[in-house]
Amino acid sequence: MTDMAAQERILTTTRGSAPWHLWAVGLLSLAWNAMGAFDYSMTHIGGADYLRQMQMGDDVIAWISAVPAWATAGWALGVWGAVGGSILLLARSRFAVAAFALSFVGVLAMTIYTLGQAAPPSMSTPGALAFEWTIKIVAALLLLYAWAMQRRGVLR
Repeated sequence: MTDMAAQERILTTTRGSAPWHLWAVGLLSLAWNAMGAFDYSMTHIGGADYLRQMQMGDDVIAWISAVPAWATAGWALGVWGAVGGSILLLARSRFAVAAFALSFVGVLAMTIYTLGQAAPPSMSTPGALAFEWTIKIVAALLLLYAWAMQRRGVLR
């Protein structure tokens, strides 16, 4: 264990407070994941009308409508697991690790589905692909962060 990690653990244990970055990561992840939850909810509640408002074409709407139940379940697990993980991280609960792990499994499920499908051209632009990879990377980093905080004794 590094000196800085040891000092941080001592401060966390003696004062009962979390390191400042836990609050920063927790709040930023909650905001990020809340946007994903809003998009998931509106896609399923508002359907094509919501997607058209988001400037999605008929090809994208048809592609999203054809997503099978198991991949949609992965999407839901990814989104809601991440929201729960963010809330649990802010609550300093050790269950944040499990929630982020479930979220990552959901992201992987949706990734497996999309790898086998020809996405519409508008979903294959460099910007769209960068956004998709950002989602995957953030999900992995949040899982690793929560795991590290649990190992340091910050999460109870």
